[in-house]
Amino acid sequence: MKQLLLVFVGGGFGSVLRFIIGKYLNSTETGIPYGTFAANILGSLLIGIILGLAAKNNSLSQSQTLLLATGFCGGFTTFSTFAYENHVFLKSGDFTSFALYTIGSFVVGFLAVFLGMFLAK
Repeated sequence: MKQLLLVFVGGGFGSVLRFIIGKYLNSTETGIPYGTFAANILGSLLIGIILGLAAKNNSLSQSQTLLLATGFCGGFTTFSTFAYENHVFLKSGDFTSFALYTIGSFVVGFLAVFLGMFLAK
């Protein structure tokens, strides 16, 4: 139960921060989502730092990692987890899984959005 609460609290803070960044940085004039882009890149940087610290001499506890990486970064952006998982594939030399996961995520993700929009009509 403690683990769920940590993820819940971290995710809440991450989601609120993503909303604020999007509200102030996404361009209504051009339609370019600068805020979303910034959240994705910042979230990727943060999850790299957090998981790097967690792996380095156990600098972060499991609870801290759940709160910050799974919770905060997960709420802030799921792109951060996607980027980290691809890093793991590349680091291990598993280029096939990297390619399939990356291409599959984009293609299936886009198709799922289109299907959802179609079903909602």
